Amino acid sequence: MVHSEEWKQNWKKPEIKHNIPTKWNWIVAHPDHLNLGKYVDIGAFTYINAKYIVTIDDDVQIGSHVAIYTENTIDDTWGHVYLEKGCCIGSHSIILPGVIVGYKAKVGAFSLVKKDIPANSTAYGIPMKVVKKF
Repeated sequence: MVHSEEWKQNWKKPEIKHNIPTKWNWIVAHPDHLNLGKYVDIGAFTYINAKYIVTIDDDVQIGSHVAIYTENTIDDTWGHVYLEKGCCIGSHSIILPGVIVGYKAKVGAFSLVKKDIPANSTAYGIPMKVVKKF
C-alpha cells in the first residue's frame, strides 16, 4: 500500500464498537477479537466478523464491500483470519475462516478466498486462484 507520509501522520486507530458502523461506514462484529495494525485502510461497507480472531497487520488495504468471516455456518467451519503486512484485498471480495493472506499479496476484486495466499503473489477469482508470484 502506498500512502503519503502526511496520510500516515494523520492516521489514527478508529473507534470500533460491536456492530456499529465506524465513521467510515465499516462494521466489526466482536471487535475485542480484532487485532488491528497501524496504517490500515478499510473501505466503506466492509464487514469483519472477528468472533474467532482477525489479525490485520500494518499497511493493509481493504477495499469497499469486503466481507471477512471467522465463522461459516453453511459448512460449519471457523478459524483465525490473518492479513499479513502490506497485503491488499480488492473490493467485494469474501475471505472465509482460517485463511492467511501473505505479506504484500494482492487479492483481485470480487474474489472468493477459501485458502491461503502466499506472500508476494496475486490471486483472484471464484474460487480464488494464485495467478502470479513476484
